[in-house]
Amino acid sequence: MHRLLVLGDQDAAYATGNRQRGGKNTAASDHAWAMTRAVAADAVRAGWKRSSFVQVMLDGPYKAGQHARALQHRRGYDKAAAWLQRAWDGAQHYVRSTDPISTRQDFHAALTAFRSRIECTPWKGIAGKTDLRNLIARMAICAQAGSWDHTVSERDLAERMGCSRTTAHNSNQRLLQTKMLRQLDNGSPTEGARWMLISRLPSTTSHHWSTPKGPKAGGAMSGPSVRQPETGADIDSRTAGKLMHLDAFAHHGLGGSGLAVLAALAERDGQSLTELRASASISRSTAYRQVGKLKLLGLISQEGELYHLSPTALEGIGRQTPDCIDPVVGWPEIAERLGTAGTGERRRRHHEAQRVHWHHEQLRLAERRRAAQQAPLPHPAVAQGQYVGADGCAIDPATGEVVVGLCVAADGCWIWDVTTPGESL
Repeated sequence: MHRLLVLGDQDAAYATGNRQRGGKNTAASDHAWAMTRAVAADAVRAGWKRSSFVQVMLDGPYKAGQHARALQHRRGYDKAAAWLQRAWDGAQHYVRSTDPISTRQDFHAALTAFRSRIECTPWKGIAGKTDLRNLIARMAICAQAGSWDHTVSERDLAERMGCSRTTAHNSNQRLLQTKMLRQLDNGSPTEGARWMLISRLPSTTSHHWSTPKGPKAGGAMSGPSVRQPETGADIDSRTAGKLMHLDAFAHHGLGGSGLAVLAALAERDGQSLTELRASASISRSTAYRQVGKLKLLGLISQEGELYHLSPTALEGIGRQTPDCIDPVVGWPEIAERLGTAGTGERRRRHHEAQRVHWHHEQLRLAERRRAAQQAPLPHPAVAQGQYVGADGCAIDPATGEVVVGLCVAADGCWIWDVTTPGESL
């Protein structure tokens, strides 16, 4: 908030693209209003008075008050002060009506509410399942940090999600675009980037979430799809968080849809195929394919129209059923059968090689910068003290003999004395 007040909204975190009827663009004014409300809310939490807030925004040289100062220049002080007072009153009402997070227990309560919303939101398509993995990994990091602000690098995040770094980067961009994630800085040579998980829904969607991608590869409406009152989506995100980094859930293995099926059955065992499609947010064909694959592995069994998890399915141990003659006995064996064994280890080795290469490059660049900062070598024409004797004659440093005809001029440079008898140039 201090950076927002002083430097303005450099990341366009509060920007909107609204356009009123008739073609009038209100994006700039809406952006200034949202930014002013955000600063006002933080000022209320900090214990400011309304007069202090108005004075800082109008009299201070801060970027966040630029719109208010422009309004004062066009319409006078009273209009600008009234505009800021409306922002202050709205922010004050918002802060009073919102549960404050003042202790670690308050944060964990808010994180639990956020987790329940994530679990009941349909995440359709490959991109949607990847974004779900991203949020689950970040919720685990935030739970350890005790704050919405957390530090993680893209490689570490990819290993937690069980995907490539490029996939994790693309997922970050989608979450940034939907305002569910905000990047605070780019990190340092020794630490990853700092992020903030946005726990509240965007103001433009209130109780409905929609994806900005539209129909893309990976399923219709890939990403966080529109949330309807009766979607039926319901998974156990903690189970998904424990399993998603395993090789069995790589892209060409069970994948994100297989993970969603197991997480849905872990949340509520005994579902029909129609219920499983809704709770796991998958299509009919994907549900048939994943259910058949899990039945062959012995992880789930069918009783009539209902599907049940095996007693040790979450440990990767199946049981013999009419559909499974040879049940699996662990997640490594499942990865072997699916052909994805060693995917995580190869990814970790690749990331470690990238880290070592980056470290060597940083050392090389530091050495180049250090060499550039050193004093330049003297010009060869300038006489150095170690080559000049006490009598002013030039001395060969290898033999210690006097070099006849070479002497030091008045400007301190070497010069040949052509007047010396018996010598010629």
